Parts: sequence; structure tokens; C-alpha cells
Amino acid sequence: MQLHEFQAKELLERYGLRIPKGRIACETEDARRVAERLGFSRFAVKAQVRSTGRLAEGGVRFAASPDGVAATSATMLGQQLGAPRSPALGENVRWVLIEEAVPYSLQLYAAVVLDSATGGLLLLSSRSGGPGIQSRAAERPGLIFRSPLKITAHGPEGAFEEAARRLELPTKAETEAADIFRRLARMALDLDALQVEINPLVLTPSLELVALDAKLQIDDHALFRHPGLEAFRDAVTQEEDDPQELAADRHQINYAALGGQIGIIVNGAGLALATLDMIQDFGGEPANFMDIRTTASSLDIAYGAELVLGNKNTTTMLINVHGGGMQRCDTIAEGIAIAVRRTGRKLPIIARFAGNNADFASVRLKSSGVAFDEASNMTDAVRRAVNLAAHST
Repeated sequence: MQLHEFQAKELLERYGLRIPKGRIACETEDARRVAERLGFSRFAVKAQVRSTGRLAEGGVRFAASPDGVAATSATMLGQQLGAPRSPALGENVRWVLIEEAVPYSLQLYAAVVLDSATGGLLLLSSRSGGPGIQSRAAERPGLIFRSPLKITAHGPEGAFEEAARRLELPTKAETEAADIFRRLARMALDLDALQVEINPLVLTPSLELVALDAKLQIDDHALFRHPGLEAFRDAVTQEEDDPQELAADRHQINYAALGGQIGIIVNGAGLALATLDMIQDFGGEPANFMDIRTTASSLDIAYGAELVLGNKNTTTMLINVHGGGMQRCDTIAEGIAIAVRRTGRKLPIIARFAGNNADFASVRLKSSGVAFDEASNMTDAVRRAVNLAAHST
């Protein structure tokens, strides 16, 4: 879950970081009233989208009066800016963030991210923050200082002071920078964040460090540990994401519609990706991605199977399940049987069950009146599903 800027900043403030004063608005006149109440001499008006190219697309502008804020907001609200998940469609601007335009002398970069190579947290910092830092860092490898963090019983530990020294700041600001790095690490750990980023972190004329922009991405699979973020999740996902994917997520299933004819029911992200690759290798096209989580009940699985059966493009169903200690094959079979009864749709089904209760799963599916052909292994299952789909088009 990637939060909007105003949400990320709210959480930064909870962790003691300094942010510009401001408020969001969803209508032009509301934006005018907000600016009047804030009373700044200069305002920043920022479209609340998750696109990284917001500045270049005119999603960040400045105004010197409430009337200017209203006029600027009118050009943004209801417009579409490029979205990270669907660039072709864009992301609808539902809010603008109106805040004080903070003067500064230097733009810095600070982030704590999950290192996919090691599975640990990584501190990133640079004296050269601002737009295009990733592309600039690709050309200048030393531009961003990278330091792995260690998780201890007392919290995250790392080279916070060294990272602050590398910024070459006045003593007061250097001390504050080290404290900011430490707080970002604590925040990433507490919130199960994949990314906590401030860009730019600016140095003001009074030698204070202020987070002008922020990005925060939370691990979706850890959200059950953070019920307090549910309101943030609702705001992020409303009207922006596929409602089927959102509903599937609430049923403990990762689901995404694709464009092919072979509907897949798979447990485990790795097995799902391998299944997609094999379908492509055999010349087929998957109709969806699916990863049934170990926490899914039979009714949750039934919901996911209904999505597959309800997809009009699906002409063949491929069940590729490996039961483990937390998710038995028969639980998945029960969910599929429920979905078939509910939808009444009959498709050619190839099933491959392996692992915990594999034989029982086949018996259970047959006894429920679901017709399917059982495959001996994964290769056999995928090949047969692709052949069936080819003859059904």
C-alpha cells in the first residue's frame, strides 16, 4: 500500500519529523478557504497522486494568494496524472495539498527501504536530493550513501551519524539529520514499511530540516498488524485500484486479471509465477494471476474461484496447488466446489494437487460433483490446460 503524500507526512509528524504546515482540499472553494485560514505569503499546491513524475506534469505549483490557490487547484482537481500502476489511464486527482512554500538553501535525500537482495533494511542518504535523483544516481554511483541497518532488541541500529556527516551540514543540522535517519528507521520497522522516503529533505535558512515531500509504502501482507492504518487504506484505494483486486485482498487472495483464456487457481506467489511462465512457454495466455495466502479459508478461496469463473475470457481452468502445513489441498478443493455450485458455470478443468491432503482434495472435489481431469504433475497440467484453451477458441 503506497500512501499519498499528505498521509505519509501525517505519519512522519507522529514520529517527530518536521513538515510544512498545510491541509488538503477536494474542491476549489474549499482550497480557497484553506488558504485563507493558513494565511501564508506563498503557498505550494500539490496534486495528491502517487505518480513519481508529478512535478514534470504540473502537479506541483505555487501561488501567492488564496485566489491563486483556488485557480491553481481548479486546474488540478479532477484531472489525471500518470499513475505508477496504470500510466495509460492516469490517476485521478481527488485532493490537493495546500501548504506553506518553505524557503530552503539545500535539498537532501533520506530514505529507509527494504533491500530485496538481503531482506534487511537499508539507509539511503544524499546531499543532492530533489527531482531525478534515481537517474542521477545511476550515472553517479556514489551519489547516494547506502548503509545496511541491524535490527536489535532495542530497535534499528546503523551508521546514522556517519550518514549525517556525509551531508556536510552545519553542526546543528548534522545532529538533527542523524536523529531523522534514526526516526525513519524506527518508523520503517514499526510500520512494516517497504519504503520510507523524504525527497527533498530541505535545509532552511534557520538551519532546520523540513520534509517537503514524502513517500511511504507499507507491506500489504503486514497490514493485519496495523488496524490503525485501515482509514489510510480506504482513502488510498477508493476509485484508484481494481475493485476486484481489493475485494480479493480482503479475502486473503492476491488476484489480478490478465488478458488470456486460462484461469488459474494457485497457492503461493512463487508457484503462481512459475505457472504463468510455463503457460507462456507452452504457447498459452493466462487469464489471471492468483496467490492464495495461507490464511485464506475455504469461503475466501470460493470468492477467488468465483472471480476466475466470472471472467468471460476464461475458457479453461487450471488448478495447481501444493498443500503445506498451513494450507491443505482439501481446503482449496472445498472452496472451488463452493464456487462452482454458486456460479453454475462449467468449464474444462485440469487439476494438479500435491502435498498435504492431495488425494483427499481430489476425492472431495469429485464428491462435490465437479468434473475435472487430474494431472500427474505440473508440466502435464499446464500442457493439457494450454491444449484445451487452444481448442476452445
